[in-house]
Amino acid sequence: MAKPKLQPKSLLPDPGFTGKRVLNTITLSGSLVERKALRYTPAGIPVSEGRLQHHSTLIENGSERQVEVEMAVLALGDAARWLEAAPLGGMMRIEGFIAARGRNSRTPVIHANTIEYLEGNENGTILQEED
Repeated sequence: MAKPKLQPKSLLPDPGFTGKRVLNTITLSGSLVERKALRYTPAGIPVSEGRLQHHSTLIENGSERQVEVEMAVLALGDAARWLEAAPLGGMMRIEGFIAARGRNSRTPVIHANTIEYLEGNENGTILQEED
């Protein structure tokens, strides 16, 4: 009898009820190149939107490849406040999931769960100038 495969705990049941498990996570770092004004949902939840620009050199099939991409980012709640506070041009790492912009648009958007500033901190502590 074959051993069952272990599934990571982060996998969620398929909403289509096929019995299969699905995974939708993304981590992307880059520079914040656009940010719209903070707004609120009718329930009073803060919403912030922006665009993250990523540049890197990665290995694909044994060869170096220059990668450049710009992705829309949507953040709600505390993550919206972090995105709103980020300076334009600032480097950050966003973790979340990808979803379509809306019912009438299939354009992908990163929904941010976690936002980490990459410049101006060391080991998670914001650096401040000493007097």
